[in-house]
Amino acid sequence: MSQAAAIHGQASEPVEYSLTDTLGKLGMWMFLAGDAMGFGALIVGYGGLRYYSTNWPQPSDVLGIPLTAFMTFVLICSSVTMVKALSAIHHGDQAALRKFLGLTILGGLIFLSLQAYEWTHLIFGEGMSIRHPPHNFPNATTLFGATFFVLTGFHGMHVTGGVIYLSCLLIRSMTGAYSAEYAYPVEIAGLYWHFVDLVWILIFTFVYLI
Repeated sequence: MSQAAAIHGQASEPVEYSLTDTLGKLGMWMFLAGDAMGFGALIVGYGGLRYYSTNWPQPSDVLGIPLTAFMTFVLICSSVTMVKALSAIHHGDQAALRKFLGLTILGGLIFLSLQAYEWTHLIFGEGMSIRHPPHNFPNATTLFGATFFVLTGFHGMHVTGGVIYLSCLLIRSMTGAYSAEYAYPVEIAGLYWHFVDLVWILIFTFVYLI
């Protein structure tokens, strides 16, 4: 075989690249790293304001701990279903992928619904806002409400984005867009969802429990 023929033969052979998929995961990790710094700054700022405040109400006296504990449980369960969705597509099980993606989305929607109920109760029932303390603690600092709504609202926006993100994956999965050989989009979405769940555990611990 001549050198030209050899070159032509090599050029005609298909070459597999995973650079795009690698860049996709790298991009998500970079986004999550930046987002983690944003959440970290908010949590550290909250801790500093609370530590130096002399009129900060006890969170358990104002916030509904049992309700929020259930919200946390729902979000943790949604992380489990996200893991199951990724495992399903790794095994080529399209039906299970759609089922577990749907359950993950449902968990996110339940969380958002309960958060909306909590906010409604605090705003209209307790009179708490970013400028007013709860009715039962008229001398409390207004920073209590401000930091609460900023932290939980910022996280709620991330959950909303995650629900939309996963809904797009679910719609695409109905067309058979993903397979055992092409599961990276599901894996990347899973990274985002697990990050959102982890951040909520930190918020629940620092804002509601401590």
